[in-house]
Amino acid sequence: MSHLTVEARHLSGNARRTRDSTARLLGIYGPGLALCLSLPMAVPAQAAPASRETRATLERSNNMTELNTIDAPLRTPATLTPAADTSIRPFRAKVSDEALTDLRRRIHTTRWPDKETVADQSQGVPLAKLQELVRYWGSGYNWRRIEAKLNSYPQFTTTIDGVDIHFIHVRSRQKNALPVIITHGWPGSVIEQLKIIGPLTDPTAHGGSADDAFDVVIPSLPGYGFSGKPTGTGWDPDHIARAWAELMKRLGYTRYVAQGGDWGSVVSVAMARQAPAGLLAVHSNLPPVTPPEVSAALAAGGPAPAGLSEQERATFDASLAGGKKGLLTYFAMMTARPQTIGYGVADSPAFLAAWILVHPGFATWAYGADPQQSLTKDDVLDDITLYWLTNSGTSSGRLYWENMGRGAVSAAAWKTTEISLPVAVTVFGEDAYRPPESWARRAFPKLIYFHETDKGGHFAAWEQPELFASELRAAFRPLR
Repeated sequence: MSHLTVEARHLSGNARRTRDSTARLLGIYGPGLALCLSLPMAVPAQAAPASRETRATLERSNNMTELNTIDAPLRTPATLTPAADTSIRPFRAKVSDEALTDLRRRIHTTRWPDKETVADQSQGVPLAKLQELVRYWGSGYNWRRIEAKLNSYPQFTTTIDGVDIHFIHVRSRQKNALPVIITHGWPGSVIEQLKIIGPLTDPTAHGGSADDAFDVVIPSLPGYGFSGKPTGTGWDPDHIARAWAELMKRLGYTRYVAQGGDWGSVVSVAMARQAPAGLLAVHSNLPPVTPPEVSAALAAGGPAPAGLSEQERATFDASLAGGKKGLLTYFAMMTARPQTIGYGVADSPAFLAAWILVHPGFATWAYGADPQQSLTKDDVLDDITLYWLTNSGTSSGRLYWENMGRGAVSAAAWKTTEISLPVAVTVFGEDAYRPPESWARRAFPKLIYFHETDKGGHFAAWEQPELFASELRAAFRPLR
């Protein structure tokens, strides 16, 4: 399948986007945002049974939509189904042997650059570190393992606004389970959340109570993974938020909560602001709570605003240092020119790996060399391989372009004070952006939960799944 084109916008919009991305992004650390809402009163949260139409569709369906691709030609099923089709279709991942053979061939013929001239990662992923990972990718790595893992969960697609949305949907055996829709970010995927499905749907097997059970819905963002690729513009976080509300409606849920980190936080914040029928609250593990005067000072390169507490000043200093080190360069590049990046990530596995690993959330990972870390080479490569096989390196990057350069953790950019729903926040102690509780309380009028953990980084659900699940149980417990 050829690269999908992006409909041109007015030149003034492009110029504004480039200007804003330069001014805003360098001053604000962290690509992701999340937002957590909780209801101040106890509300019985139960999932309504799926509609008669949905049940009939699932019972009738004998054939599953499959991914079977070489060189990433994921065909959007939306082109094969009527625009008004609201059916939910079973999905199964099935990558062709030819696609995997082609990946290994490209890895073995990689043309490597010369070694960096510094002893740190300031010029990018060090050559030796990347070569070790990529060589394992081409020899010892087994995609079929994670493919089987994915296919062990119920997966589906449904067409929303002309784009097929892929999602995992696992219902708990507990009848009063609280439905939650969990959204990943970049460079993550649904693989990021696989480890939390068990703890959330079956809490009694993971140190929790039956009363803490969730029904779990994990969609792939449009242009990411197994979801379809938008062929036009307009799929910004607000649009995705509306699509997620439609998805939960199609699944028959009349009461549910939302959770997100990175882009998932932005989407969850947008859902909270839109307050669709049935949404009770949201939870974020990377909340957009930076106050306007702090965002302005960061964009200007300092100094810090007067009157900051010691903790607030520490967060400001860390954000300022991160901007000066270029940790948001990838954010600015994909905001301005995602198509340019696309030519590299679509053609070279090594380039795709290096581009994904430029994300600061990966900076301290040892990829299995450190027994104290939960993530291995296979974990990292599962995610990177999904991007490669679905050729979604370019389409995923367009979300930055659609976002128009809005500061990733800026409270003003995401209009948090307009949110009337309850919000819950967990700050994971190993993440680069660790905002203080004072900023969260200022940003969200109904902040009902705030907790900072010692462990867990940017990809907290992936790195510390049991801890992550316990945070969601605590955050949403008032809604039971």
